[in-house]
Amino acid sequence: MTRPTIPDLAKAAGVSVATVNRVLAGAENVRQPTRLLVQEAAARIGFYGLGTIEAKVAAHRPRFRFGVLLLQPHRQFYQTCAAAIREAAAALESVDVEVRIEFLDDLSPQNTAARILALGEDCHAVCVTTAVHPVVTEAVETLQARGLPVFALIGQLSAAGLVHYVGLDNWKVGRTSAWAVHHLCQGPGKIGILMGNPRYRNQEMNEAGFRSYFREYAPEFTLLEPLSTFESAAVAEEMTERLLTQNPDLKALFVSGGGITGAMAALRRAGRNLVVVGYDLMDSTRAGLLDGTLSVVIAHPLRQLADALIGGMIRAAKSPADGVNHTRIVPFQIHTRENI
Repeated sequence: MTRPTIPDLAKAAGVSVATVNRVLAGAENVRQPTRLLVQEAAARIGFYGLGTIEAKVAAHRPRFRFGVLLLQPHRQFYQTCAAAIREAAAALESVDVEVRIEFLDDLSPQNTAARILALGEDCHAVCVTTAVHPVVTEAVETLQARGLPVFALIGQLSAAGLVHYVGLDNWKVGRTSAWAVHHLCQGPGKIGILMGNPRYRNQEMNEAGFRSYFREYAPEFTLLEPLSTFESAAVAEEMTERLLTQNPDLKALFVSGGGITGAMAALRRAGRNLVVVGYDLMDSTRAGLLDGTLSVVIAHPLRQLADALIGGMIRAAKSPADGVNHTRIVPFQIHTRENI
């Protein structure tokens, strides 16, 4: 059999011979989708110049560098989130995306703002998970004024949609958590609530949705004031111990932020049979479901979240001045011991 020729490739790709020649030459006046079409046809028919075409296509792929700022590196959730973002970027074929992921040990607004601005110096778009604070807001607005797209991940930074957001509908997270507590509790009683920090908008919305459900459907329950864990397992453990000691009639616990490993440690030590709803599936919460410490875990679908984030950042970086909001709400997952 004779090897496929340029006219054969043009016919297989549905383009002209001149277009194939321009792709082989690496000409600038060829659209990237057309290059990919020719590359796919070359692979399909075994064209001898496939390597050359692949090199030309790669040379003309759009290239972006995205900065991502996540919370504490010792927390498994954020390491898993980072891995999902890297995998989503690496899976792209038509675009080259370099992802620069950094973690915040120091969660102070001043440090967060400084790190956001530093990422903005040499990235095409920036994504951040952070608490809402005027100092942080100012840093975000500084980048936006330069035309740099900024995304909020997990927790919204603007209720008015001024910052692109990728995450859950946290109002629904709270109401679904409340529904689970209501239907799993054997009669009314007190319910404890742990939050990392009320400045995290996702946690604030979780609590608001949680309370709204009980006001509407189960007012006979008593919802205690939320206690802040400051995203610390040690503080969460202390707060849980306090709740258990001060409230012998405590029936349930809703953990709406960081520190769930500390809360589980206190619950295991106390041996109390509570309904407990936690946040995000990882090794520790999976173990908690299996041994009965946790009743329900509501989780982010991390790969879907990462795909939505990278896709949104690419679109925003390509047209930063088009005014389009790239917010994407992803559906959350509900886990019990029976479905993990």
